[in-house]
Amino acid sequence: MNRIPPSVVLERLERLFVGLGFAPGRASLAARLFAEASIDGVASHGLNRVPRFVRQVRAGLVDPAAEPTLVEACGAWERWHGGHGAGSLNAWASAARAIELARRHGIGCVGLAHTNHWMRGGAYGWQAADAGCALLAWTNTMPNMAPWGAADPAVGNNPLVVAVPRDGGHVVVDMAMSQFSYGRLDTFARSQTPTPVPGGWDAEGRLTTDPAAVTASGRVVPTGYWKGSALAVVLDLLAVACSGGRATRDIPRDPELEGGMSQVFIAIDVARAASAGDTASRIAAVIEELASVPSLDSSAPVRYPGERALQARRENLERGVPVDDDVWREICRLN
Repeated sequence: MNRIPPSVVLERLERLFVGLGFAPGRASLAARLFAEASIDGVASHGLNRVPRFVRQVRAGLVDPAAEPTLVEACGAWERWHGGHGAGSLNAWASAARAIELARRHGIGCVGLAHTNHWMRGGAYGWQAADAGCALLAWTNTMPNMAPWGAADPAVGNNPLVVAVPRDGGHVVVDMAMSQFSYGRLDTFARSQTPTPVPGGWDAEGRLTTDPAAVTASGRVVPTGYWKGSALAVVLDLLAVACSGGRATRDIPRDPELEGGMSQVFIAIDVARAASAGDTASRIAAVIEELASVPSLDSSAPVRYPGERALQARRENLERGVPVDDDVWREICRLN
């Protein structure tokens, strides 16, 4: 595992993306989003994803010049077309637009169709929370998870992001509808580390903590079993309804060809309410109480969602961005 200064990571990624046809400002933002994911401890959707992203750009599946265009405005709810542009840049623009609508209406909803993998969904939660807004956002994916009671993938693991702004550290949930995302399973496999709880079934249909076995079988376990399966279905349906885009069943099943996803970004200007100050104090009280709950493991205190990311951010900005040796060598070869 390498530790690379953030400035070095950003410079190399920016140069790479400019070479792929991204305008300098867009290359800079894309580089920052990839780097920040790894800085916050989510390498599976940060630097680890760069090689596949580059392959998709070079294959013409991701248009480096495309930006979202407005399709339909319905007051506080708008539909946009992503033009098959870079997923992270489209998602950033869509979250920003949802925040603008929330400033105007109190709440804003953007449905984004025909976009690509948004990489680390939590980035848009932090984006909204930094702007003082709560955010609810999700995306569909290719069919990569079996619905409960089935053996074959037919639903997506459809990541969901929920963010609540808070002084002293935003509360941000970023989770797939599978117990572990495929990117996270890859991270475990690279380090030859078992998953802390069973992540899926192996080829013989046994629940296992072997990440490589789960990836090979393609049978990830839904979060909460049948509950995660049900949530994956309704998130897919809502993504289609809000964006007018494609459902999971319409998205190519090959990870290298995955694209044309539908996404939703709902921002709420929580500071707009007259009682916003009281709300903030109640949120602070909830977090304080969580911190006071005794942990079963003295070495692992109870944390609120997003706290671990803030801790990783502080450490990695000081010590350098952690990058798998093979991943960094591949990124360097791409330049």
